[in-house]
Amino acid sequence: MSKYESKSIRNVAIIGHGGTGKTSLCESIFYLAGKTDRPGRVDEGTSSMDYEPEEQKRHISISSATNHIDWDRHRINLIDTPGDSNFTFDTKSCLRIVDGAVVLVDAVAGVEFQTEKVWEYADEFNLPRLLFISRMDRERADFEKAVQSIRERLGRKVTVCFLPIGSENTFGGVVDLTSMKAFAYDDQKRTAKFIDIPADMADAVNKYRDILIEDIAETNDELMNKYLEGGELSPEDLQAGLRKGVVSGALIPVTCGSAVKNLGIHPLLDFIARYFPSPIDRGSVSGKKPGTDAEETRLPEESAPFSALVFKTIADPYAGRLTLFRVYSGTLKSDSTLFNASRKLTERIGSLFFLEGKTQKPVDELIPGDIAAIAKLKETATGDTLCTEKSPILYSKVEPPLAIISFAVEAKTRGDEDKLVSSINRVIDEDPTLVFHRDDQTREMILSGLGQVHIEVVIEKMRRKFGLEVNLKTPKVPYKETIKGKTTVQGRYKKQSGGRGQFGDTWLDIEPLPRGSGFEFVDRIVGGVIPGQYRPAVEKGIVEAMAEGVVAGYPVVDLRVSLTDGSYHTVDSSEMAFKIAGSLGFKKGVLECQPTLLEPIVNISIEIPDEYMGDVIGDLNSRRGKVLGMDSQGHHQIIKGQVPLAEILKYAPDLRSMTSGRGTFTYEHSHYEEVPSYIAEKIIAESKKDEA
Repeated sequence: MSKYESKSIRNVAIIGHGGTGKTSLCESIFYLAGKTDRPGRVDEGTSSMDYEPEEQKRHISISSATNHIDWDRHRINLIDTPGDSNFTFDTKSCLRIVDGAVVLVDAVAGVEFQTEKVWEYADEFNLPRLLFISRMDRERADFEKAVQSIRERLGRKVTVCFLPIGSENTFGGVVDLTSMKAFAYDDQKRTAKFIDIPADMADAVNKYRDILIEDIAETNDELMNKYLEGGELSPEDLQAGLRKGVVSGALIPVTCGSAVKNLGIHPLLDFIARYFPSPIDRGSVSGKKPGTDAEETRLPEESAPFSALVFKTIADPYAGRLTLFRVYSGTLKSDSTLFNASRKLTERIGSLFFLEGKTQKPVDELIPGDIAAIAKLKETATGDTLCTEKSPILYSKVEPPLAIISFAVEAKTRGDEDKLVSSINRVIDEDPTLVFHRDDQTREMILSGLGQVHIEVVIEKMRRKFGLEVNLKTPKVPYKETIKGKTTVQGRYKKQSGGRGQFGDTWLDIEPLPRGSGFEFVDRIVGGVIPGQYRPAVEKGIVEAMAEGVVAGYPVVDLRVSLTDGSYHTVDSSEMAFKIAGSLGFKKGVLECQPTLLEPIVNISIEIPDEYMGDVIGDLNSRRGKVLGMDSQGHHQIIKGQVPLAEILKYAPDLRSMTSGRGTFTYEHSHYEEVPSYIAEKIIAESKKDEA
């Protein structure tokens, strides 16, 4: 394999809303670059990038995939990213390590919600990018409307660099406004061919070219003066100005094409090679000195100390863990040792690979800008920084979003519980957005993620990779019980069955405490009516009864129990007798104190486009929610409120349906509140039915 210098490397992520043709574009690129004999098709399950069975089944990208091509003396590293909102953490992690992005916009639908989200991610990382208006061959494709949609929805000035020749079934090529050449596709030679610019496009071409020249001139004072003096710029001026504008982010070019017909793809690759930034153009990268806030920088030079950031982990049941990373500085050879600055440990590096979809290609040495993989690292995880121990640096990582939907999981086969836990932990290595824990109160194992599709895909992966069958259930709500009144009650236990009996007698004062206070036991015994050795047993009996619940089987909280009086028998009394007496008295007393149920309340933040505001607020009110405030963010509204957890266990698919997939939300526990009586009655009735 020929070795490229860093200045000839282009690291590019393909991003956009689901269904805009990102994977199809990649397949067309690989075909034109000679990596495949024919373009793979997503709908036929033959794509080299969507190779996981779960992707082929759904015809969507679930996981990012990397590959590279050699093009015009450049290596272009491509990362095909998911467009579904269930898998956007993967997309964001990839954007963290590339040097530019190709943003796909559907020629029919225009800018869609997920396009806006990934655009925000690209803004966050200050990425140069271009817009590719895809599917120009589709029915109702409209280039002008798509460009207008970009300006309205993304709120950015964009510069049209390519115009389509025709549209829908007449789409036959593109006009490059920089070179003033038109391109079609030559099936025989598998490349672009020059054609004449149609005469009826002359006005549109001249209009857009004038705008292009003006936009390029505005990026540079020298070019602007030249333009104002002569009204024209040389081809060399245009190319230099365009590259400077794209690299700096001052210009956002718009191109177009059709992956299925291989139209506009050859010029797109030429554009990426010529105008997109190399790792050298992006300059030094900043991090922290481990354990401090002191800033460290690394230049993208082979002579600099080695540093890299892990952006993805793949769990393979046969090959083990595969760690994907981007080199920022220095060089790395196989069979060496690296320092993991995130975990403060060393890792032995074996073989190095370039990934080509699901296949691996060995490589001896890596340089700044390379995107590669290492097999079987024991401790390293997504987001970790790898470097030399003598010159450590710690790069910032992408934090996974909060999980928004949870399911109780159980193995279908008894005895597979340990296998369930180990399998889920291996999947979490690959996907940090998953959260797994055992709920001590409900005794359920809870798996949480970013959507129902997300969780379903995880379950399918565990079945395929680890042979584990799993049941999914809606998790139980961790209600609690409490009291609103007070009482004084006797707890007495007497048992005589020949020989030594059992006797314990207690008097308890039970009263409520403020919400969140927990439990308080007070020993108010005066004198020796109950000997000291028996009093802790009374508290123990009460605590055990609290854990089991009184009215519906949920833990009892927020109350004070005072042991005020009682009696004992010198022969028959024991710790066990007083433990039972305390438990009996407590259960009896709680029923006299207006027992009630408490439910968990969560703080919720919902981000939606303006047009769905009324529907979402109305739905939130119907779920017993309260709106606490609203913020605007571009064309979106962020609703902040509180809602019972029981009402949003299945909110993710409901919000998705309500907002045509354009709404997102996060939530976190806030506090407990009393359950309305009409709902509490249903919960208590259900619990008694379960016990029966």
